[in-house]
Amino acid sequence: MESTATQDVMQESTGDLILRLAELNDIGIALSQEKNIDRLLEAILIAAMRITHADGGTLYRRPAGSKDTLNFEIVRTDSLKLALGGTTGAKITFEPIQLRTPEGRENTSMVAAYAVLKDRTVAVADAYREEGFDFSGTKAFDQRTGYRSQSFLTVPMKNHEGDIIGVLQLINAKDRVTGRIGPFSATDQRLAESLASQAAVALTNRLLIQQLENLFESFVKLINQAIDDKSAYTGGHCYRVPVLTMLLAEAVDQSQAGPLAGWHMTDKDRYELRIAALLHDCGKVTTPVHVVDKATKLQTIHDRIELVDARFEIVKRDAEIRSLRARAGVSEDEAVKIDEDFLQRVRDIEADRRFLRACNVGGETMKTTDRERVQAISKKYRWKTAHGEESDLLTADEIENLTIYSGTLTAAERRVINHHIEVTIKMLEALPWPRHLQHVPEFAGGHHERMDGKGYPRGLTRDQMSVQARIMASRISSRP
Repeated sequence: MESTATQDVMQESTGDLILRLAELNDIGIALSQEKNIDRLLEAILIAAMRITHADGGTLYRRPAGSKDTLNFEIVRTDSLKLALGGTTGAKITFEPIQLRTPEGRENTSMVAAYAVLKDRTVAVADAYREEGFDFSGTKAFDQRTGYRSQSFLTVPMKNHEGDIIGVLQLINAKDRVTGRIGPFSATDQRLAESLASQAAVALTNRLLIQQLENLFESFVKLINQAIDDKSAYTGGHCYRVPVLTMLLAEAVDQSQAGPLAGWHMTDKDRYELRIAALLHDCGKVTTPVHVVDKATKLQTIHDRIELVDARFEIVKRDAEIRSLRARAGVSEDEAVKIDEDFLQRVRDIEADRRFLRACNVGGETMKTTDRERVQAISKKYRWKTAHGEESDLLTADEIENLTIYSGTLTAAERRVINHHIEVTIKMLEALPWPRHLQHVPEFAGGHHERMDGKGYPRGLTRDQMSVQARIMASRISSRP
């Protein structure tokens, strides 16, 4: 004797069944291609409702790391024009379904919880006549909305490891001809179970990819944090660049006039550009801390202006000693003149010291006269080293640093800083990027290029750069 399920399948018209199977196949393909979690969940429920001719449905998910709750993810009822969760932006306020009672017993009174706990599909012909489950929440919903929830088909969603990751629940099967509400057929059940299985695989794959992407981005942010922590003066730079880059990119994407009016980004393009922006300075892991963190012109491991100050104190001490020696055995008038000369000498020393301290701070530009004064001050004062050797006040390296035209870096140090972009390109080009991220090295490597070809390291012009690379090169205000 044939089973009830087999008899039910035979009652289906062959043509209708073939169409539904073809639709199931198309749905499976579509689900495997969807990248957005919210759209994927929404597509799963809508497809299940369509293939079983259900008027409504709910998709539940078990939160990661939790085995005791089911959260409402998507809720839809066509006849009520009700759509909550997913891409709708409408928040679901229903409380999660608990799989266990406060006492720790299995909550088998709730049909969705039962489907998870017993790992089986549950078909209910009429919720108002069903005695095995608690439909009080459903009846309260019906009372508020004037709806009549009748038939239910509740299918657990199981991943490739046999774990139930969610529940697909369909409500009120409609007759394909009359539209009357009736129970879900065995064919409906088989199709829903097949769809739930495909959906679970698609969802698991998407979640796995998302977890890998999150891990990758977290690793990138870890590198950026280490780079930013190198210096209190450039800290936050690696965080600001992606934000500014994406703001510029979105502005270009939305522009309706100008040479880039026709340029637009897909979600894939956005992700690729954001990853490039996050990694734009990864080469700085090789840049010496004393260069990255050079806040003043004389700073290395420490700020050498303190050594210059110490020499000024030696010069001042020597001037005082000479003054005291000169006063011995002279007249009072001569002593007064010696004291005045000494005080003037001290004033000159302090003025020159303040000047060098100001030069050490660095700025946008340094006047030629100021640079010449630095060299003159070095020759103006002599001091004895610990070995008794007389020397100019400043060393050649100190003069080079204190006369830096702009900023705090010497030409050699700037080359060290600039080298980070070559290291960035080398590091990124060495990675086996997947196809949707293959342009990351180009985008990230262009962030110090200029439209006029005067940037570095490759001196590219506007026409030689992609729009994304130009966007990366345009966020000048974010550079440290």
